[in-house]
Amino acid sequence: MLTKKNKTYITYALLALLGLPVIGGCAKMIEEKKFDFIEPESIPDSETGADQWVAGTYSKLLDDMFRWNVFPPALEFDCDYMSGPDWSFGNLGAGNFQNNDYTKMTWEGPYNLIHRANLAIENITPMKTLSEPVKNNAIGQLNFLKAYAYFLLVRAFGEVPIHTITVNAGGDINQPRQPIPTVYAHIIDLLTQAETMMYKNTDAGFQPGRASAGAAASLLAKVYVTMGSGALATGNVNVRGGVPFTMNGTEKVFTSPATFTVSKKQLAGYASLNAQEYFTKARDKALEVINGKYGAYALLPYDQVFLRANRNSSENIWTLQSVAGNANYGVQFSAGYTGTYNAKGNIETGLWWGMRDHWYKLFESKDYRIVRGVMHRWIRQGGDASWGGGSYYPNNEEWTRKAKGYTNSSGTFVPPESPFNDGANYRSEKSADFLAYLTKYADVSDNKIERTDAAWYFLRFADVLLIYAEAANEVENSGAARAAALAKLNQVRERSNATPHRLTGDGNIDNQVAFRSAVLEERAMELALEGDRRWDLIRWGIYLDVMNRIGGVDEVGILKSRTDKHLLYPIPNTAVGVNTNITTNNPGWN
Repeated sequence: MLTKKNKTYITYALLALLGLPVIGGCAKMIEEKKFDFIEPESIPDSETGADQWVAGTYSKLLDDMFRWNVFPPALEFDCDYMSGPDWSFGNLGAGNFQNNDYTKMTWEGPYNLIHRANLAIENITPMKTLSEPVKNNAIGQLNFLKAYAYFLLVRAFGEVPIHTITVNAGGDINQPRQPIPTVYAHIIDLLTQAETMMYKNTDAGFQPGRASAGAAASLLAKVYVTMGSGALATGNVNVRGGVPFTMNGTEKVFTSPATFTVSKKQLAGYASLNAQEYFTKARDKALEVINGKYGAYALLPYDQVFLRANRNSSENIWTLQSVAGNANYGVQFSAGYTGTYNAKGNIETGLWWGMRDHWYKLFESKDYRIVRGVMHRWIRQGGDASWGGGSYYPNNEEWTRKAKGYTNSSGTFVPPESPFNDGANYRSEKSADFLAYLTKYADVSDNKIERTDAAWYFLRFADVLLIYAEAANEVENSGAARAAALAKLNQVRERSNATPHRLTGDGNIDNQVAFRSAVLEERAMELALEGDRRWDLIRWGIYLDVMNRIGGVDEVGILKSRTDKHLLYPIPNTAVGVNTNITTNNPGWN
């Protein structure tokens, strides 16, 4: 007869054979310890023990997913407005999804997280010494993490297997892929439980850095708006983009983004969903978060949003809790976005991934999201410092004058005390070394080390405001509904010093299509490099049209052409065939 301990070891053996994580207990993440193997029986029946299981599950986000620099690129390399050098942007950015580490980890990472959460629930549920609020909060967080994992999976792969229990509890590894509505129903069930079980961020028991009831409700609103937009069968969206440059002989001439109208397509697998029902649910759930039902949330002043000290603030609803210098829980992606520096303040390596010229040109020149949110000058140790120079972006009149020490329209030279004049000879070129590099991930405790404590913003209050604005416009095609939606949209714009949108007058957005288009564009501007753009294009059924309007390659030579197969990621070979119920891949993939 098998003992519980022997069953546990058999489980570990099966999981190891299938490439899934062997897991036991763990030390607290906030103590910066490695989550070493501990037999589950060794974790005490206590609040500390329950917290060890929860912390160990959160660790999968860092140790399994973000640690290897596969996330966040897996979420955002494939979209219209992002770019980088072809050697660093990788196969995913060029549309080569097959046998790709990024798409492979987009499958394996979430399933590792789901397995860890299931195992934790199975060990916390029988605990007898926990108070009901503590137990509920622990299980609620685990349900939330499972829901987040399934949301990643269903958006990326469509139909996916659902695992509600571990092998040790009688589960079968060989689960079939479930229809998309079934997966969403499971996500909704998990989040509906989580939002009532978890602490609010205003409760005494809430731990900053953990998910909260507000995080569950915010993610649920995002799930609902995804279902609604995916199910909507018809409609138009205006997008700014298109061909990025023309040639004047051998010289590239960058274009301004052109406005074009795309007819949306209903997302495959979403036809049975009622678009109006889920837009209504998205609107109502987002409004509950906005009105404080699940805790206290608010926008921060722009200059405070992306400070390390504020990563668990009123705006940043759920954020990655990375640890500087830690081999398991420090992250590397900040180097790609903002660079790794030397003692001189020059970039030693990194600064590869940024936003395209067309994205930058969406903004007014006074918008803080480009004035302060974009790196306008930098010095690379190899490419610039060797000849006493530096780099700047964009190569327009305003920033050319500032980079060279001039600050007024007449071009009068400003004395050396000008903050823009440091003696370096700045240049700007039309290559992959000159992009709109964002400052969102620049505030780290030490920018000279490989693994930093950069935040990753899973959910922000600005996102919730934009979800409300989008959904309210879709639920009711009326001036009153748009006025309520406009107020939330303009909260985001005004925080960034952008001119508020209007429902009347020049440039108005007084109809459903214009308003919808304005919200989606605002999402592209506000949530840039936060892992949303590809999925916004996909859920609205405009991904292929928008990508292919670029006309082949972007300003720096990254291939942006896409076909139907790119609507879904390929299921990795480690799952096809290993799971006996998965015998075929997504359309177009082997």
